[in-house]
Amino acid sequence: MVRSVDLSDYMLPNPATVSATDDLFRAIDSIVEHRISGVCVVDDDRVLVGVLSEMDCLRAILGGIYNAAANTGQVCEYMTTAVISCDIRDDLVSVAEDMLKHGHRRRPVVDQGRLVGQITCRQLLRVISDFDK
Repeated sequence: MVRSVDLSDYMLPNPATVSATDDLFRAIDSIVEHRISGVCVVDDDRVLVGVLSEMDCLRAILGGIYNAAANTGQVCEYMTTAVISCDIRDDLVSVAEDMLKHGHRRRPVVDQGRLVGQITCRQLLRVISDFDK
C-alpha cells in the first residue's frame, strides 16, 4: 500500500490566529480557549507576520506587573517576527528534522507567504503511528 507523506495530509488546516493589532489579552484568551502553546499572527490577507507564544504572553504580563502598567498593549509589541515556517510543498521528514534541530513544537505552514496550516509534534507522531499500522 502506498502511503502519502504530503505535509498537507498531516497539518492542522486552520490554526488559531490573531492580528498584530489585537489586544494581547484577546490573544491570551485564544491560547487558553484552544489549549495551545501559541498562535500565528497574520495580516488581513492571512500573510504570516509572526507568532505569539505562551512565553511571550507571560513575559508581557510579568513585565506589566513589574512596571505597574494597567494595559499591556497589542500583540505586535510582544510577538516574534523571526518566524521559521515551512512551505506546503516541503518534505515532511525534512520539516520534522528541522523542528527537532531548532527545538520547535510547531511550525506554521505557508503557501506563497499565506498561512494555510500548522504542523505540530503531535501530527508528526500521527504520521509515525499511521505507518506502523
